[in-house]
Amino acid sequence: MKKFLFDCGTRDGTASLGLFVLRVGTGLMMMLGHGLPKLHAYGKLKDGWPTANIWPLSHLSSQISLICTLAAEIGAAALLVLGLMTRPAAFLFGFAMVVAAFQIGANAPWFIGPGVSEAKEPALLYLLPAVVLILSGAGGWSFDAALYREGKRKRW
Repeated sequence: MKKFLFDCGTRDGTASLGLFVLRVGTGLMMMLGHGLPKLHAYGKLKDGWPTANIWPLSHLSSQISLICTLAAEIGAAALLVLGLMTRPAAFLFGFAMVVAAFQIGANAPWFIGPGVSEAKEPALLYLLPAVVLILSGAGGWSFDAALYREGKRKRW
């Protein structure tokens, strides 16, 4: 279980730097640009927040759906910034982006362009780093790397 939650993937310096920039940039942009504004407007948003049209998400109330969105956009994004439980956090973050793109924005066009302000594109652009982090892990510059160390080192 510890390996599942805290395995950081590669410890290569250059790759770890790239993953660090990806994690911190994506997490902060989501938290500051989407999560915190929703949290500050919680009172206005809680009754009219959309719910997904798939089971079991279709049984959630508007308030619970908003809380789940905030958990992904603030909680999971904060874990990505720290590099803590990165793969599960990236899965939750990516799942929220799939729901946003293909359920909430199901009828929206794919791309933002002239005269189009709402589209699937932003959610899909946030989904890409989530997939990368699920596959690669947080890298060596993370709390995951500090918490999980392989028991035996390879000796050449």
